[in-house]
Amino acid sequence: MPYVELNLTVGATKEQKAQLVEGITDLLVKVLNKNPSSTQIVIKEVPVDSWGIAGRSVKSLRKEGDTAFISKQ
Repeated sequence: MPYVELNLTVGATKEQKAQLVEGITDLLVKVLNKNPSSTQIVIKEVPVDSWGIAGRSVKSLRKEGDTAFISKQ
């Protein structure tokens, strides 16, 4: 029974999260021949002020426009 935990910063839509769940499940079926009925995908959303990259929060990086290596959403 595969269990996948995906951590994202807050902001993905319900539709995007549904696509992620479907796509990850399909990938596990295709690559590892896993049963989709027992495949679990958990999406955890983290506030941007609680996620840090290179010693700075994503919130401050986005605010300053320093997003060359992170999502701009």
